[in-house]
Amino acid sequence: MNLNDPIETVSSVGPIYKKRLSKLDIFSLKDLFYHFPFRYEDYSNISNIKDLKVGRKTTIRSIVFDISNYLSHKSIKITNAKLYDQTGIINAIWFNQPYLKNQLKKGEEYFFSGEVKLFKNGLNLITPTFETIYSKEQVNTARILPIYPETNGITSKWLRKQIKKLMPFCINNLPETLDDKIIRKQKLLRIQDAIEKIHFPNDNFDVEKAKKRLSFDELFQIQINSIIKRKNWENKTTSTKLKISNNEIQKFTKSLPFDLTKSQKECVSQIICDLSKKTPMNRILQGDVGSGKTIVAASAAFTVFKNNLKTLIMTPTEILAMQHYNTLTNILKPFGVRIGLVTKNKKSQNWDIAVGTHALLNIEKKSLENIGLIIIDEEHRFGVEQRSKLAIKAKHKDFCPHFLTITATPIPRTVALTLYGNLDISTINELPRGRKITKTYLVPQTKRQDAYGFIKKHVNLGEQVFIICPFVEQSETLNSVKAATVEFEKLKNQIFSKYSIGLLHGRLKSSQKERVMDDFHHKRIKILVATPVVEVGIDIPNATIMLIEGAERFGLAQLHQLRGRIGRSDKEAFCFLFCDSQSEMALKRLEALKNERDGVKLAEIDLKLRGPGEIFGTRQHGFATLKIADFFDLKLIEKTKIEAERLLKIDPMLTKHKNLKEAIDALYNQKSSLQ
Repeated sequence: MNLNDPIETVSSVGPIYKKRLSKLDIFSLKDLFYHFPFRYEDYSNISNIKDLKVGRKTTIRSIVFDISNYLSHKSIKITNAKLYDQTGIINAIWFNQPYLKNQLKKGEEYFFSGEVKLFKNGLNLITPTFETIYSKEQVNTARILPIYPETNGITSKWLRKQIKKLMPFCINNLPETLDDKIIRKQKLLRIQDAIEKIHFPNDNFDVEKAKKRLSFDELFQIQINSIIKRKNWENKTTSTKLKISNNEIQKFTKSLPFDLTKSQKECVSQIICDLSKKTPMNRILQGDVGSGKTIVAASAAFTVFKNNLKTLIMTPTEILAMQHYNTLTNILKPFGVRIGLVTKNKKSQNWDIAVGTHALLNIEKKSLENIGLIIIDEEHRFGVEQRSKLAIKAKHKDFCPHFLTITATPIPRTVALTLYGNLDISTINELPRGRKITKTYLVPQTKRQDAYGFIKKHVNLGEQVFIICPFVEQSETLNSVKAATVEFEKLKNQIFSKYSIGLLHGRLKSSQKERVMDDFHHKRIKILVATPVVEVGIDIPNATIMLIEGAERFGLAQLHQLRGRIGRSDKEAFCFLFCDSQSEMALKRLEALKNERDGVKLAEIDLKLRGPGEIFGTRQHGFATLKIADFFDLKLIEKTKIEAERLLKIDPMLTKHKNLKEAIDALYNQKSSLQ
C-alpha cells in the first residue's frame, strides 16, 4: 500500500468516515500513522477479581456466565454482564449499548479492561473494553493502550483497530529521513520501529524511545526549513542602502508627546542598522500590549520616507488599520508624510505610507513601485500565501523590500529558536512610564450586580468601559454563552439605560465600525459592548474597566491582549473575568491571568496548556505545528539545530537526502522553500 493513498482507500472508510477523519487532519494513510496518541492507559497488568478496588484501572481475565439488558428508571439502556474467575464474581456495566448482548457469548473467556467503580452499592467494571483471549494479539485490552485525539464518531478504539490492521502492509514503506550517522550519534530508533512503538508499545520505555525519535524528526525538519529560508533571504538584495542621520531621527522622536523608553530606542537602532544594509531586513518586533511597538514601526517608515521610498503596513482587521492610520497621520503628517488607507471600501491615492487590510493585495502594480518596507502587524493572523503575494507584488526586478513583522503575542525563547529561527528578533521589554498594573479579578456570578455597580461609579467619574462577549449572536447549541448583540440590548435597556452604550463586532459595515470607534474615542460612547474584534490595535487611554464574559473560551494570550486595551494611562484599571465553566484547566488558566502580568510567561503557560497552534495561529497559517515534540525541550531543540546546520554544510540543497527534502516539502506544503 502507498502511504500517500487517500484514507478512503481503506475498506472500512466510506464517505461518512472520510468526513469525520478530515476533522482530525487525516486525509491519507500516512496521516493516519502520524496521528499520534496524546496519552496512554496501562492495562497491561492482569488482576484477580478478588483484588479489585474502587478507582483502579485494570484488566481481568474472566468468563461470562450471564448477560442481560434492562431499562433504568431514567430510561437508560443498561447492559449487565456477570463475570467470574477462580477468585470471585463482578458485574460489567455498559450504558446505551444493547448490541453488546449479542457480541459477548456466555461461557466464553475474555480480557476486560476498564475502571472499577461503585454502582448500586457494589463493585463494577464500568464500560470496559473486551477481547477474546483467543485473539492473535490484544489491541484494546491487556496492554498499554494509546489514547488519541478524537472527534464525533471516531474513537480511540476505532483508530487502534485501523492502525493495527494496516500496520503490516505499510510499516516497511515508511521512508527513513535520517542518515545512519545521526541515528547512531543521537541513539535514535529507526522510523519504522518508532511508528510501531508509538502506537503499540510493550512498555513505557518503548513510548519514551518512540517519542524521542519522532520529536527529533519534527524539530529537525523545522530547523532545516528555517535555516534554508534564512540563507535564501540573505542572498536577496535591496534596491539601495537606506541612510538617515541621527539628527533626523532625534527630530522625529522629540516631536512625540512622550519620551521613548530605553527598550524602544534599542529596537529603533537595530531596525535602522538593518535598513542600512544591502541585504533586506527580515526582523520581528515583539512587545507586550501597550509597549509602544507602533512608534518603533513608525520610525522605520519615517526612515524609508526620508530615502524617497514607500511603506506598506498590512493589518488583520479594518479597525486596526484605521487605528494605525489615525496614529501615523497625527505623528508623521507634520513631516510631510502622506498616509493612505486601503480597505475593502477605501482606496487612498498618492501616499507615502499605505495602511490597509488584505485589500493591499489588490493595489495596482504601478502603485507598488518604490516600496522600500513592508510591515506586517500581527503576522500570525495572515496566511503564508497572503504574505507571499504582497512580497511578490512589491518586488521590483531583482530587488526585495525590507520586512518588519510586529506581534503583541510574546514569543518564548524556545519557540523563537524553532518557528522563528529565520528571523532576527527585537524585543520591547518595558512599558511606558506612568502605566499602572491592571488589577484582574475572577468574579463569581453572585457578584455580577456588584460589578455593574462598580462600572456605573467609574462611568460617572468620566471613565469608559469595554464589555467583551465571545460571540456576535446567540447560538442554539451554546445558548448559555453571552452574545454581543443580545447582551447589548439587555445592558442598554435594563442595566445601563442611563448611559451611552455602543456595539462593535466584525459583521458591521466598515462605515458603522468607523463611526462606533470614533464615538468611543471621543467619549460619546461610555460603554462599548464588543466581540474580540477589539483585541488588537485599539488605543483608548480613558478606558479603565474591562468585563469579559465567558472568559474560559479565550486563550491566555488573547485574554492578555484584550486586557491590554485598558490601563493605557496613569489611571487605575480593572479587568473582571466571568467564567461559565468549573473545569479545573479553565480555572487554572484564569488564575494564571489573574496573578501574572508578564506576557512572555503567560504565553509559556498557554503553550503548555493549549499548544502552539492555538496561540500563534499556526494550524491555519502555514507554519509547521508540533504533534509530539515539546517546545520547552530546549536541549533537544539545540541538538536538532546543531545537526541541521551540520547537514546543510555538507548538502545545502538536500540533493543527497531526498526523503528528508520530500518530508519538509510536505510539512510546509510549499516546495519553493527548498528551491
